[in-house]
Amino acid sequence: MVAIYVLLNWVFFFIYWLIIAIVAICILLKRRPVTFILTWLLIIYIIPSIGIITYLALGDLYLDKLKIIKSKDIWSSVSFWIKKFKKSKHIICKNNSIIAESLFKLCEKRQGISGVKSNKIKLLTNYQDAINTIINDINSAYYNIEMVFYIWQDEGLVCKVTDALINASKRGVKCRIMIDSAGSWSFFHSQKPNKMREAGIELIESLKVNLFRLFLRRIDIRQHRKIIIVDNYISYVGSMNMVDPNYFKQKSNIWQWIDIVVRMEGPISIILGIIYSFDWEMETGKSIIPPIPSNTNIVSFEKIITYSTQVIASGPGYPEELIKQSLMITIFSARKQLIFTTPYFVPSDDLINAICTASMRGVEVLIIIPNWNNSFLVHWASRSFYSELLEAGVKIYQFNDGLIHTKSLSVDGELSLIGSVNLDMRSLWLNFEITVVIDDKSFSNDLRLIQYDYIAHSTPLIQKNWNKRPLWNHVIERICYLFSPLL
Repeated sequence: MVAIYVLLNWVFFFIYWLIIAIVAICILLKRRPVTFILTWLLIIYIIPSIGIITYLALGDLYLDKLKIIKSKDIWSSVSFWIKKFKKSKHIICKNNSIIAESLFKLCEKRQGISGVKSNKIKLLTNYQDAINTIINDINSAYYNIEMVFYIWQDEGLVCKVTDALINASKRGVKCRIMIDSAGSWSFFHSQKPNKMREAGIELIESLKVNLFRLFLRRIDIRQHRKIIIVDNYISYVGSMNMVDPNYFKQKSNIWQWIDIVVRMEGPISIILGIIYSFDWEMETGKSIIPPIPSNTNIVSFEKIITYSTQVIASGPGYPEELIKQSLMITIFSARKQLIFTTPYFVPSDDLINAICTASMRGVEVLIIIPNWNNSFLVHWASRSFYSELLEAGVKIYQFNDGLIHTKSLSVDGELSLIGSVNLDMRSLWLNFEITVVIDDKSFSNDLRLIQYDYIAHSTPLIQKNWNKRPLWNHVIERICYLFSPLL
């Protein structure tokens, strides 16, 4: 008996360390940043059992195999519609500013989607104005309404949006809504979804959270886009979830979330519709035929305004690392000024180097972030980058009047990027995200005015004072930094 017991112990010991070795080899074989690899190796060897399970759940970017196969088929059909779209040469951008030229070429090469002109664009910074404008567009819809959000909380003014959608559906407007399962957990456990579905709205719980799917796909891949499309002609993109800030997270002690939304009319809405159709088919298996642009309601803008725009979409099934490549090439193109706003600042090493290099070569770099974050790990991990940024001459502003949730970048007063992308690893290579690029001086100036208003309500971080912070701050920052590849 003793011999059998010893043998079983040795077998268990061998299998245990064989599994650890296999997982470690799998990590080493992935072409990922060194910090990503070292973090996972550290976790696996310090707490092997928990580390291995966590890695299988969160360690690599993957959907289930059926969705991978499906995404390739769907993307081929999407490419077909993109080619048809590009035949409408009267709306395709042929010339861009020097700052935007490389970025537009990169996006066309990676996505196959050209930049488009003849768009009417408006910035919305006041939440109540944004919601009222959205409701007016819903009430005016004739054909279809498509939405995708990470968080939907049916309280306050959002109830009016829900009512407007129900009324639109009852009068024959096709309403399709995708809402992330994890981000809107409480919403899907309320009676509201049933009420909307009973009214004829196609409401999808995107990327359902289910522990039984743990080994089929990463359970923390999230649908983080915020998009509204009305009649394939009006669209909204930005950082705003479908929540009323007067009700949302009021117990978090960080005041209201501050967001920005872009309302667009014109062919850019059709491109967003093509991206939405890909996401919808991936989630439901049902195909939406995107519209093909005509001269109707498009050429009329050419004599009034000529906003040149591009859309950058990311997530599983989309061109890998396009968001990060776009940010890098934009930073490299800057000659005078870069202004970032982001709630979550835990960038990759190459992005940090690009930002610091831009500052050291004479570009004025300003980063606006919350003074206090709703994520403990993100708050302290982001602080681990401050010393390097301050030494390079980057100006850091800590926003005091709530959680600045706006994700934006203005470049040299000519180019603007607005969307759902945070400057963290989750947005850069994991989640489904969306960014709209606008190549226009007047729009960029409008965005900069908003960013300067944020700065007016912020406290600048002074390097001399920062260097005097307590030792325990250093310790927490470095510990949380170890988890930065996972945030």
